[in-house]
This record gives sequence, C-alpha cells and structure tokens, in this order.
Amino acid sequence: MDAEIAVVGAGVVGAAVALELARRGASVALLEAEPAPALQASGTNSGILHTGFDSPPGELETELILRAAELRDPVLDALGVPVLRCGALMRPLQDGDEAAIERLAENARRNGVEAELGDDGSLAVPGEAATDPVAFALALVAAAERHGAELRTGFPVVAIERGARGITLSAPDGTSVRARVVLNCAGVGAGWLARLAGDESFEVYPRKGEFLVFEPPAGEPLRRILLPVPSESTKGVLVFPTVDSKVVAGPTAVDQDDPDDWAVRPEATAEIVPKAAAMYPPLAGREPMFSYAGLRPAGRGVNYLIGPSAACPGLVNVAAIRSTGLTSSLAIGERVAAVVAESAVELRERAPLEPVSPALGAGPWWRRTADYRARGAAGEHRGAISDGAVGPERAATAHGGVAIPEDPRP
Repeated sequence: MDAEIAVVGAGVVGAAVALELARRGASVALLEAEPAPALQASGTNSGILHTGFDSPPGELETELILRAAELRDPVLDALGVPVLRCGALMRPLQDGDEAAIERLAENARRNGVEAELGDDGSLAVPGEAATDPVAFALALVAAAERHGAELRTGFPVVAIERGARGITLSAPDGTSVRARVVLNCAGVGAGWLARLAGDESFEVYPRKGEFLVFEPPAGEPLRRILLPVPSESTKGVLVFPTVDSKVVAGPTAVDQDDPDDWAVRPEATAEIVPKAAAMYPPLAGREPMFSYAGLRPAGRGVNYLIGPSAACPGLVNVAAIRSTGLTSSLAIGERVAAVVAESAVELRERAPLEPVSPALGAGPWWRRTADYRARGAAGEHRGAISDGAVGPERAATAHGGVAIPEDPRP
C-alpha cells in the first residue's frame, strides 16, 4: 500500500493528526501496532481537558493547549464525544499555598484563561472539563477514516528504509507501507521509531501514572475537578469526576525504563488516598473499586518535540507529548499540517468535518486498557479487540505503532 503520508501511532495525537491531514485532502495511512486504537497512553489518560491556566507562557505546549480550546468544541459536538463541563477548584491546604495560588491566578491572566480568586484563597477555573479519552480518540479515528484515511491495526513497525520513492515501513509479517512523509506519533515508542530511521537526537521514556477509581461516596457525585497546589517537581494528585459518574484520584509519577510495566504498585493506594482525602474528605478510608496505570511518553530534556528529523528527510517527529496531548491534540494536528505543507505534499483548505458515530465497545473507558493489559499478562490472546474480546498475540511488544524488542537499545 502506498500513501502520501503515514502516521505511526493511533493514539489521540496520531488520530488527530490523521484527521487534520485527511480533511486537507492528503492520502493518509494510520498505522497502529496494537489491535485497536487508544490502547496505550490515550486509553489511560485522566480525560481532563485543560485550559492552560497553569501552563508556562511562551512554551509550545501552552500555545497548543490554548489553540486547541478554540478548535475543540465544534469537533466534540460533531463527533458526539461526551464532555463534563464541571470546572475545577484549587484550595490552599498548607502554608505557602495561598501565595502559590495567587501566582497561578496571575499566570492564568497572562494566558488569557478565566480564573477567579476567592476570598478564602481558593482558585476557581470554570473552563476545566472532563471527557472520555477513549471515546475522543476513537471518534477522531472514525472521522479520519470517514475523510479517507486508512487505518491499519496490528502493524508494528520493525524496519524503516528510505528510498528514491519515499520511506518504506515494514511489519514483522513482511507487509509494508510506503509514504512520502512519515509522522512519528508513536508515544512511548517514538524514540525507538526515530532510531530505526537513524535519528538519535532525542529519547522518550515511560512515566507511570497510577489512578484509583471510586464509587461516589454516599452516592453523591463529585461536582468539580479538585486540583492540588503544584510543587516544582509535580502537579500532584488530583480528584476528578468521570463522565460515567465515578470519582478518580491520581496520578502518581513514577519514572521507569520498562515500557511493558503497566502494573499498579502495591504502595500506590497509600501514596494517593491521603493526598486525595485532604482535598476531598469523603475519600478518607475508602477502598477503590478499581485501579489502573498509564505510561506517559516523557522526554529526557525535551517536551512537545514537533518538527522534521534532521537525520531522515521525510520523517517528522511528533514526540514527547505528555498527558496534555489529549487536550492539545487538535492543535497538534494543525501544527503538524503546517510542517507537512512545507514538504512535497500539497494540502488543501480544511474540509467541513463529517459527523460520525463510532462504535465504542463495551465497558467504561478506565477499564479498557487495564483489562487488555491484564489479559496479555495472563498469557491470553491479544491480536484483536472488540467489545472486550482479544485475539492472537504478536511476537514483539508494541508501543504506539512501533514494535520494541525486549532490549529497547538500538
């Protein structure tokens, strides 16, 4: 199969990129190593749509978060993606918090984000919202297909070869896709994919975030996202409602090297619950009904790396996109289209978005990836997934469209 553009990785970022390019008339192949889209970081995201009130002004991440807010609502409405427009609240809990919150309020003002300081020192951010991250990603994929993109699942990239007619991406079974431009949206596998193409300019590693899911205490729904006052090293544990009326607390932030360790650590509950209960006392002493972990693609010394590879003409890296990638995905797609337009691919004006109604399968989003990983860990088949069913496992471990060997070093 030949295409003008191959997008490697069908998480929310790859899906948004594929949709943007397909709407602009490009021939797009969307390649995913897993048996279905959004079975990695995108399926284990908190689902929070950030306003950027706390993002550092002037950074690319901030720019794209703010731009995405301008693009998102018409897309979510057209695709029928559920959104809980609940707002967020940050309260001072210890000495020094009020001053930190005042600085965040000023930061929000600089970014043009609505935020209100209360007389009690709290900060209300009405624009913060929560969505179903799996529904969002799958809807983007379905819309990209509706606009002509072709999705290929079970396609882990194990080799990249650049020739006179483009770049050829090969899978373990010998099938291949040739494209004029390759977009590296492989998440945790983005560094490995780049090295397959001879680009060793950056490194991505998995940062584990663990979450605990609770039934609403006393049946009372949580009405707002509760935010901790961030420290210099982490944004901390937050408490938030889901679109299906559960309460989630997390995440942790555990840097690791193993891209296959999706397990929730035994100590995670003790690390999360006291911090969550300080913000939301009804969680004190409660046992979670479920827990899950996600592996966020963290860059070593780099964040939001979006641009052409200096080592491999025709390769564009869209890498080290951390958890805010769900929020900024539509703006990332727009920015990548601008990069692609500078190459040999001619793009048209963006076509009107055609509504779709993607089949989302059974079960809540916060169980989907965890259950899939658990079946894989138990040695059950993993080749296809539909309404909770899975099929034969591949020989290589897949990460966002790329197959990483057991030893991830090149």
